[in-house]
Amino acid sequence: MKITRRMSHSSENARKESVRRENTHRERKAHKARKTRKARHATRRSPPKYQPTPRPKALVEPPAPPIELTPLVACSADTAQDVLWHIAEYAPKLRKWLVANPSATPSMLEYLAQVGGPGVPEALRILLKSLDERESRRN
Repeated sequence: MKITRRMSHSSENARKESVRRENTHRERKAHKARKTRKARHATRRSPPKYQPTPRPKALVEPPAPPIELTPLVACSADTAQDVLWHIAEYAPKLRKWLVANPSATPSMLEYLAQVGGPGVPEALRILLKSLDERESRRN
């Protein structure tokens, strides 16, 4: 025969309270661990999004052929400034024709006067003489 010892009512309540506290403590501890794991997961870096590099577009039309540098191109008022500056820097034989171009800028004429070239001093003298004559006619 088994002898069971009965607890008093107050000691039984104390034991239940102790178990309840222990369970509450475990639950809090588990909740805190879950919260910490979530926080750790949230601070992890996610891999960068995939961004494919764009492919270069195919040429619809072939590029224009290079411009043949001639005295006509150097004199033409329709010639772009970058082409005129290219002539001024890399084609000394055509520099004198740039002086005759109506779209030549003062800075370009100054550059031509500094670097010179075949026929440039004479072309600048003619230009300055014609500007002086025009000025004297107005007065």
